[in-house]
Amino acid sequence: MSATSLPLEALLQQVETIAREAGAAILKVYGEEDFGVEHKADESPLTRADLAANAVIVAGLEALEQRLPILTEEAVEAFAGPDAEGRYWLVDPLDGTKEFIKRNGEFTVNIALIEQGRPVLGGVLAPVLDTLWLAAEGVGAFRIDGEGARRSITVSTHQPGTPWKVYGSRSHLGPHTLAWMEALGEYELIRMGSSIKLCLVAEGAGHLYPRLGPTCLWDTAASHAIINAAGGRVLTPEGQELSYANPEATLNPHFIVYGGAMPG
Repeated sequence: MSATSLPLEALLQQVETIAREAGAAILKVYGEEDFGVEHKADESPLTRADLAANAVIVAGLEALEQRLPILTEEAVEAFAGPDAEGRYWLVDPLDGTKEFIKRNGEFTVNIALIEQGRPVLGGVLAPVLDTLWLAAEGVGAFRIDGEGARRSITVSTHQPGTPWKVYGSRSHLGPHTLAWMEALGEYELIRMGSSIKLCLVAEGAGHLYPRLGPTCLWDTAASHAIINAAGGRVLTPEGQELSYANPEATLNPHFIVYGGAMPG
């Protein structure tokens, strides 16, 4: 059972509703010819869909009975820190904006609940795929399809003598990552955008996702919760669990997502 004092099962249902409302706001912009693309100081793209989804999520979380601080990619400066018990919401309203702009459908809404540095609840919605992944400590991990069918998910174990099934970023796949994969031996690489990769490892569709490049806390927290609840791990190359205890440092270290087994 989870050690958290929050009612995670009830919160999962509320996060599902908020994520779906944010997804609807994103799809409304996605159907338009002009996204209104701008660029932030770090040159990452920003669209009207990012802002619309952010407004929906923040309003939804602020309306919950249990009000907690919110750290969202689109308003980092407004975050005053976790509450006295180390709890806060961590949000990426549109993960994979580059994929959104390319119109390939590989983008997500990410909502996570952090407690004492751990992601204890996560919701990831892929609006175009009409697929939602949800998980919470002590509750389980689930995939909900467009028809509303809900099934429990778990990671899969790599079978010796078969290729490793490895997910890689569609927009960020550098030489260090390629070298890491080559060291595995035989592998199959599937390139994809956003946090969908972690969710597919969580549901057993692949074994590994190495990310030996920059990401931010909000890029990983929700899918990290899903990986954990499905029986996987998200570790740095040194073997440390990815942590969200210091939200002032918004950059993650490099990490590897493991399904049911670790190489070597």
